[in-house]
This record gives sequence, C-alpha cells and structure tokens, in this order.
Amino acid sequence: MRTIKPVNRVNVAVLAFDGISPFHLSVPCMVFGEHHGAAGLPQFHLSVCTPPTSGSSARADKLRTVRTNAGFSIQTRHGLHVLARADMVVIPSWHDDLRPASPELLKAIRRAHQAGARIIGLCLGAFVLAEAGLLDQRSASTHWALAKEFAERYPQIRLDPNVLYVDHGDVITSAGTAAGIDCCLHVLRTSYGAEAAAHVARRMVVAPHRQGGQAQYIEQPLAVLATDERLAQVLEWMLAHLADAQHLDELAARALMSRRSFTRHFQQQTGTTVGKWLLNQRLVFAQRQLEAGKRSIDDIAMDSGFGSALLLRRYFAREFGISPSAYRRAFRGED
Repeated sequence: MRTIKPVNRVNVAVLAFDGISPFHLSVPCMVFGEHHGAAGLPQFHLSVCTPPTSGSSARADKLRTVRTNAGFSIQTRHGLHVLARADMVVIPSWHDDLRPASPELLKAIRRAHQAGARIIGLCLGAFVLAEAGLLDQRSASTHWALAKEFAERYPQIRLDPNVLYVDHGDVITSAGTAAGIDCCLHVLRTSYGAEAAAHVARRMVVAPHRQGGQAQYIEQPLAVLATDERLAQVLEWMLAHLADAQHLDELAARALMSRRSFTRHFQQQTGTTVGKWLLNQRLVFAQRQLEAGKRSIDDIAMDSGFGSALLLRRYFAREFGISPSAYRRAFRGED
C-alpha cells in the first residue's frame, strides 16, 4: 500500500460529466474540498473538471455547464489538463448506460497515473479505470447491481462484489453510493492517520471506519447511527464506556424502555443486535488504537472492553483474519 506523506498542499481533480449524480459528485468534494481544519491534514486544492465537448479544447479554462441527473445544472471551469498536476484523481461515478469513455479522458487518466497520481474510481467509476487498463490482472469493486456486467466486460479483472473498496495503493475502486464515503475516508485514514479521518467523519456525521477486514478489504458494514433521540443518547453512552460491562437490562433502563422494546427498537434503528453493534464498536476502537500508537495489546484490550488480550486476539482473528499485532504492522507498512 502506498502511503501519501503529509504535505502542505494536495491537488485533487474530480471528474464531472453530463448526467452525473449530484450525490456521487458531492462525496469527494465534501471529504477533500472543505477546510475541515484537522491536525495532520494538508490543504487540499480541489478542481472539478469536465471532458471537452466536440470541437472544444481539453486545456481551456472556461465556464462549462454540466447537467446532473437530478434536473439541475452546475458550472465548472476546468478541463482535463488539471489531471496533469493532480496528486489524486477521482472518477466519482459514470454514465448508467456504461458508454465508453472518450479517448481524451482515458489518455489523461493514464498520464496522471504514470506521473504518480493516485486514481480513485468510485461506484461505476471503476468501469472507466478498467477501460483505461489500470486494473488489468488486479482486483476491483463496483456497484453490486452492475457486477455481472463488469465481470463479463473485463474478465482479466478479479471483481470482488462483497467489499466496500479495494485499495492497490496507486489505484482504488469502491462499491456503490455511500461506499464512496468510506473509500474517501479510507484514503484520509491510511494517508494522514485515524484521528484526521475521524475528525472529517464527525463533521460529516458518518462513521469514520465501518467494520470489516484488513484496511484494504473492508467487509459489508453494520449500521452505526440512529435517528431516535433516546436511543442516540444510549449509543453515545455506550461508546463513551466501551471498557465497562454493558448489560441489556441496564441499557434498556437508560432508554426508558422495557428490555423487549429496547432490543426491537435497537434492531429497527441500527439494523443489528445490541451485542453485534457493541462488538463492532469495540473492534473499531481497537483498530484506531493499533493504528495510532504503540500501546500494548493488553492495554488496548482493557480499554476497548474485551477484558483480556486473549479475547481481543480471538475476535480480531475471527472478524479480520489477522492478529492485532500483524494488523498494526500491516497498517503502518512495517515488515
């Protein structure tokens, strides 16, 4: 995995095209385009660019109108030439009909990759990266609804439809829709640290790191947020007391509910059981501790609520297929 070293400025180019989904376009703009003020984060300089229309120049900086699929238009002022100076290029999606990318776009992406830029294909953007030849003999992810189409069109690529994203360092692909948020936060997390990613995630009111396997291959997540105010307060309390034993009857009392009502309401709001949610949060906490420093496995196990290093290792191996020590070494790029 390639790790981007913290610098004062990172140039990010995001592609927009006629028919783009406003949500998909907003994801990298929210993560990299806003001044979050997190310690350890560089200044991201984000440029939204568009492919040239017929007869226009790919280099000209001028206002261009891009129609979204939501019935309104936006204006951009950059052409594909900004990819030449980009440290990161994001293709946030692609046309639903999966039409071929223009030769100009494919050429610009290949040149940016050859120059050392990290290329990110979110959702259907993976089709563009595949067409550019950046995924040959590699694994990739894309929206599950078009996984069969992707596999048939690009048999030389190993498609994994069961992960949120696949990171090869220089090239990253993600699954559909909200997985783009996970992928962009993953870039922050692996490049600038867990605390920087958590800071941005808090600003966006999303989970900073959804449960899964090793950092490059994240399994489908468990829901974390709840919209009910009473339940949300209980979740906040649970997160603040991960090291403590948490009993179902006591949690139900905090929510002013019966045990049966609480478990049913919890399932409806979070999509999972109390036990699974709590285990997920304890594992996430342990991951952040392993990533952030050199605390002992015993201390991390106590603070995350597992009680012993033995239990932490057992659950870590079961969920991620790796030991806590090996996870820390792999995340930090140590042999």
